[in-house]
Amino acid sequence: MKVKIGPYKNWIGPYQIVDALFFWHEKYPSDELEKRWDYRLHDKLSEWLASTWVNDFCEWVQSKRQRNIKIHIDKWDTWGMDHTLAMIIVPMIKQLHATKHGAPQVDDEDVPEHLKSTTAPPKENDYDVDENHFKRWDWVMDELIWTFEQIAMEDSTKQFFTHPTEKFDNFKDHMEAIKVDREGLDAHEKRIENGLRLFGKYYRGLWD
Repeated sequence: MKVKIGPYKNWIGPYQIVDALFFWHEKYPSDELEKRWDYRLHDKLSEWLASTWVNDFCEWVQSKRQRNIKIHIDKWDTWGMDHTLAMIIVPMIKQLHATKHGAPQVDDEDVPEHLKSTTAPPKENDYDVDENHFKRWDWVMDELIWTFEQIAMEDSTKQFFTHPTEKFDNFKDHMEAIKVDREGLDAHEKRIENGLRLFGKYYRGLWD
């Protein structure tokens, strides 16, 4: 597999052009900038350019600027496609977890009791998010990372099997002597299944 996906193309339009012309505005805080006479000129010039052929030209240029995407899939990439994708998903979610700037709405039914909105302190305003809003998304992302780390392993369930140390004359006796932590194995599989369910449910929330 070879994947090369370049960055998104920045939009360049009349407002961005005027921003570049008035480059010194970057050093002023917004409240101070709004009082300057040249900032009002900046706005007027931006609005004027947006109504001229310049805007049409910028849109035409943007339509020609394509994001660089090259994806090559080898046949062995799909022999264990769930394993292959897991190896890619884990570092992506880890990076998103570290750099995210927001969080989608996570339902109370998907998180432990202490993270539910009903256990958070009362909100000051109806339009505010509750105190556990971002904690719920952090918990979901941690579950996604754990889930795909398990899938990416060669054998994440070997911890639940204890193999006998003695030798047996036949394979059947050896297999019957293997001890299985069935309760632990079932809990492990159940957590993976829930992680996959969360991945599907909140897939469209995986953005920064």
